[in-house]
Amino acid sequence: MVKALTFKGDKKPKKRKRTTEASGSADKTDNDDRQLKIAKASAEDGDANTDDDSWVSADVATDISGPIMFVLPTEPPTALACDAIGKVFTLPIENIIDNNPITAEPHDVRQVWVANRIVGTEHFRFKGHHGKYLSCDKIGLFSATSEAITPLESFNVIPTANTPGTFQIQTLRDTFLSVRASRSSKTNAAPEVRGDETEITFDTTLRIRMQARYKPKLKASKEEKAREKISRAELEAAVGRKLEEEEVRRLKRARREGDYHEAVLDLKVKGKHDKYG
Repeated sequence: MVKALTFKGDKKPKKRKRTTEASGSADKTDNDDRQLKIAKASAEDGDANTDDDSWVSADVATDISGPIMFVLPTEPPTALACDAIGKVFTLPIENIIDNNPITAEPHDVRQVWVANRIVGTEHFRFKGHHGKYLSCDKIGLFSATSEAITPLESFNVIPTANTPGTFQIQTLRDTFLSVRASRSSKTNAAPEVRGDETEITFDTTLRIRMQARYKPKLKASKEEKAREKISRAELEAAVGRKLEEEEVRRLKRARREGDYHEAVLDLKVKGKHDKYG
């Protein structure tokens, strides 16, 4: 389950304290429902670090999951966005440093899509902020009005050869998402996005930014650091005696490498030999 998005500068809401006891079974039922939802969210999110709301770049297609942002190859950079009625368009990126795409972060929920693999396939689906899926019709027009997944809402994410960290978004008709200058006569009209390009070009090459807590490598790294965090007192309690510095280092290394319990047992045996030897 994807958690609510937060942006830089947002204030965290304060929790209200109850001043009186909840009355009646209705309040108890509501509270139970809330607890069930919280438990379900925790289970589905696994060990994701819920405090890490920073944004990083996807390096490979297998990184892509959860809230993402498509950074399009325009000058200045824009993001693929949609409004509440499903119109898909390009939106200038405000949270960016020196117009560098690898620093881009969304400032508007319309720039955010939730990416998931379609079960049983290698294809992706992208859900907009309003709960509808990104779709590309047979003539290359994008929209986000569908509540169901069909081939029109299914996409391949292909790493760009010789350009690490960039991707091609391909429809199941083997055409690509591309961005081009607007044909509108209006001054400073926003670039247009299409899905009928048949060749990989600069205009089809984009970057994908994502929330750090969903990136597999970062998640694994945080889990490894969490395993390393154990105090000397906890280690000594596990072994049942005071430990030397080298023994502490050995146990911490064992926690990282996965043979912690064996190392504890070895030190316990060593302690007995030292005591009675």
